[in-house]
Amino acid sequence: MSFVLLLAFLFSVGSMLGWVLELFYRRFISQRRWVNPGFLSGPCLPIYGCGLVVLYLIASLEERIGIADPTLRKIVLFVIMSVCMTVIEFVAGWISVHYFRVRLWDYSNNWGNICGLICPLYSFFWTILGAFYYFLIHPHILRALEWLSNNLAFSFFVGFFYGIFVLDFAHQTKLVMAIKKFARQKQIVMHYEEIKERIGQYKESRLIRAGFIFRMWMDQPLARFLKETYETTKEIVSDFTDGIREDIYTGIGKTKSGNSKK
Repeated sequence: MSFVLLLAFLFSVGSMLGWVLELFYRRFISQRRWVNPGFLSGPCLPIYGCGLVVLYLIASLEERIGIADPTLRKIVLFVIMSVCMTVIEFVAGWISVHYFRVRLWDYSNNWGNICGLICPLYSFFWTILGAFYYFLIHPHILRALEWLSNNLAFSFFVGFFYGIFVLDFAHQTKLVMAIKKFARQKQIVMHYEEIKERIGQYKESRLIRAGFIFRMWMDQPLARFLKETYETTKEIVSDFTDGIREDIYTGIGKTKSGNSKK
């Protein structure tokens, strides 16, 4: 099996498993409600796809770590995994905030955070996740890759995943670019998940059923939907600048404390 196909398979599996993990984490631990996590509409988190690829490559290099003690070698391996995943998280978050003017996650309230993008607590979680991957997932990944190499017809489904992924990515990129245009005009950084939630509420208020996940295929043309989304975004931010004290954007665009409209 080609190395490219191997990485493509790992990315697809990691993206979907990561989405499931984040979905239940937000439902039962962090936000206590069902939230569609991430940038895309569908069940896919690319950062976890990249993470699984990195974890697989690092785990495959374990024997090259020049430490004789197997226990110490594994500890070093998990630390390396944590550092790499933290770097990926920081780079992805930095690009999102400074280029798209959109914040996908916010650790500003966590101790030791850097720009609200990474923090020691979540780096520790990455270490735990790395150990979890090594002991419980990596052996199954190796068997799955062996099976895939003997059943290359299954690669059709990997291709199908990427077809949907590209369409979803293009769709959400247009949405984010519309938000970016407005955010740059107002010199703010916006919370993407808050925007998604408020757009859903906005659509429901007009008797348009939003559903659990953003609909990828709209009854109306995409251009019309993006225009409506852009206008909705302006309404949302306008409400907040009028005095609603909620954390929809941060940084230089933090909500100014002022008199609320009554």
